[in-house]
Amino acid sequence: MRIAASFIALLVGSASLAADITSVPTLTLDGAKSVAAAAIEYAHSKSAPGGAIAIVDAAGTLIYLERLDGTFLNAADISVGKARTAVLFGKPTRVFEDIVNKGRYAMLDVPAVAPFTPLQGGVPIMVSGKVVGAIGVSGAASAAQDDEIASAGASAFEKTQQAKVSFVPRDQVDAGFRTDANLISAPGFRVNASRRDGPGEAELHLADTDIFYVLQGRATFVTGGELVQPHNVSATEIRGTQLSGGEERRIGKGDVIAIPRGVPHWFKQVDAPFTYYVVKDAG
Repeated sequence: MRIAASFIALLVGSASLAADITSVPTLTLDGAKSVAAAAIEYAHSKSAPGGAIAIVDAAGTLIYLERLDGTFLNAADISVGKARTAVLFGKPTRVFEDIVNKGRYAMLDVPAVAPFTPLQGGVPIMVSGKVVGAIGVSGAASAAQDDEIASAGASAFEKTQQAKVSFVPRDQVDAGFRTDANLISAPGFRVNASRRDGPGEAELHLADTDIFYVLQGRATFVTGGELVQPHNVSATEIRGTQLSGGEERRIGKGDVIAIPRGVPHWFKQVDAPFTYYVVKDAG
């Protein structure tokens, strides 16, 4: 069991199998609202006279904007420019203001961002070392306070996204295999204790890569081919009575198999009891 647990830890930390595409994490609307709420709370705690707070996603697209009462009208546009500059360069905009103030005026002609806004108050939002969006603030008591408010909003959100260690004691793991239970559910992945006493429906997952580690038993497992009598069980999962075609193989104790998202798979025959870990990677 200790070897299996270590193996799962390695799988969870591994990169995506796809070599030609990449998954880019980005803020959702709910995440953007959380960032803005933290920034506004900080602004109120410092008695800021106003301010516009803009949140952009990883591509620099505006997804949320709030303008506090008493803020000058153009603050909204300026806050958007700050946020876009921060996310597309992956740096706080105070860096560019400092560069310009030191005499590098050519920076003002940078064409990569429209508008390029080298003013304090834009801060990228980082999760697990990746830029997922940015916040821009304009219209507080000073440029320094714009930057403080933006930094506070970004920092508060980042703290809520920090990865946590998951531990499941052996008695819960053993019980999980008796009931076919989910052991760990976290952003980007799940770990299930799975048990089969016979063949089941064919499955196709649109959002998850399935990684199996077999603990006991043997099965005839089919991948690829076409679902027979397909039906949706959710927006991201399709099932069928069986597979037509595909590659058939025998799997057993100690075997590992990874089924990329979009590949149909089916337990055609099972020698019970058949137990296995399933890591569902949504990354």
